[in-house]
Amino acid sequence: MAAKKPRVVIIGAGIAGLTAANKLYTNPNSKDLFEICVVEGGNRIGGRINTSELGGDLIELGATWIHGIENSPIHKIAQEIHSLESDQPWENMDGVLDDPLTLAENGYELNPSLVKPISRLFKKLVDFFHGEVSEDGLSKEEKGCLLKVSTTNCAAEKPSLGSFLQQGLDAYWGFGEGEEEFKGYGFWSRKSLEKAVFAIHENMQRIHTAAGDLYTVDYKAESEYRFFPGIEITIAKGYQSIIESIASVLTVGSIQLGKKVTKFEWQPNSPSEMENGHDIRPVKLHFSDGSVFSADHVIVTVSLGVLKAGICENSGMFDPPLPKFKTEAISRLGYGVVNKLFLELSPTHDTESEKIMRFPFLQLAFHNSTSEFSNPEIPWWMRKTSYLCPIYRKSKVLKSWFAGKEALELESLKDEQIIDGVTSTISCFLPNSNSHEMYNGNLNSVGIPNGRELKFSKVLKSNWGNDPLFLGSYSYVAVGSSGDDLDTLALPLPLNTSHESNSSPPLQILFAGEATHRTLYSTTHGAYFSGIREANRLLQHYLINGV
Repeated sequence: MAAKKPRVVIIGAGIAGLTAANKLYTNPNSKDLFEICVVEGGNRIGGRINTSELGGDLIELGATWIHGIENSPIHKIAQEIHSLESDQPWENMDGVLDDPLTLAENGYELNPSLVKPISRLFKKLVDFFHGEVSEDGLSKEEKGCLLKVSTTNCAAEKPSLGSFLQQGLDAYWGFGEGEEEFKGYGFWSRKSLEKAVFAIHENMQRIHTAAGDLYTVDYKAESEYRFFPGIEITIAKGYQSIIESIASVLTVGSIQLGKKVTKFEWQPNSPSEMENGHDIRPVKLHFSDGSVFSADHVIVTVSLGVLKAGICENSGMFDPPLPKFKTEAISRLGYGVVNKLFLELSPTHDTESEKIMRFPFLQLAFHNSTSEFSNPEIPWWMRKTSYLCPIYRKSKVLKSWFAGKEALELESLKDEQIIDGVTSTISCFLPNSNSHEMYNGNLNSVGIPNGRELKFSKVLKSNWGNDPLFLGSYSYVAVGSSGDDLDTLALPLPLNTSHESNSSPPLQILFAGEATHRTLYSTTHGAYFSGIREANRLLQHYLINGV
């Protein structure tokens, strides 16, 4: 009788799960050693990678960027499969637009001389936060500002990214100019405008971290976050091409779609048992269709949001429940919602002449929502939107990002409500548009003489927050947690790895996914490397070289 192969079941067909399966399949020293199955609760592979199309352009509803291409395995795959070039236009095909037109609520174009110093300050603060700032090129005031915020924030009992940034702005004001002879912006003061411009970048940072409130992001632990060196790019043929390449080595039938796990039944304490003379596989997986499947090893790659829901009282996802050290780490870590909104401009915005009117890259500086000067026509869920811009310079598809409660609200809105909210917001920024000259053109040349004259033919948005397979977008290190919690989440169960006959079966449940990587969490890089890590853990367990 042939020896029983170890059965490895991987939960989730995102990049972490598929990378683990790929590694186990392709390792030359483990050929045909394992029986491998990937089960996915949804009807597609990719997880939080989901390439779509709008107006003939490729767009990403989920993961968008390769965050640094030097030594990046994602970039290497993209090169190998020729995914970096495409005849079809794609999101950010000409990089990040770097010539924004910054408008303030109630119809004011902001002079670059006001915008650039605040934008530079924010960048220096973030670079300092990540340990990437050099004193070379810093002004005396900037050096003093960074020294002050570093000393103040690190001395706080629970330092946060939000408090660090606010202290940086306060210190800047301590070195900055006064309000004298500041004219031309109606009820806006210099300080309120600078705060509004600073908030544009804070809201971008909310998107980067997935935190609805930057005061909930831990300062010390978040500073461990790392990008790969080099430029950041999007993938011409879509991130989905990476997923398809990774999955292409798997045998037909090894990925099962529409199989949602409802319970993991494992054996943390009891030794292996025998049934009819055969070893019982220690983990039983229960599915929503009523089926049960056993495994020797299970690699869990579900999102941190699903794990948070799974450790709630009466959830029953894990039987017996996960140990306290694991549930406490899951509870402490942060996990947020980020959604993208795409709007296709109606073809009526084209002119009959050769010169096509183009929508600009708009940065939006809002009044504080409690200000008496805030315009009531702007819906609350738009007030933390940093920008609205084409997905590339000539595209008729516009995009914007939302985080936190605004991102969740976006999911609940109908297309008509979204269009009304966006057009009314733009109108409140361009009420006197015919009389305003703009530094990279005029309003007639960009085709938006008034926001209410905008016409959209289609709306597409992501819905990560309410999707039961994800319950959010990606993780962050919250105040009260630390990088140690990310490491704890990555630990396999049970922890006893002894090979004595009376010990618990080792490596029953392993954990992968972006939230299990200490320095690359929230990224596809982190998810990829976590899948490699857990595959290597199994290979090393069977004394196989996992390189």
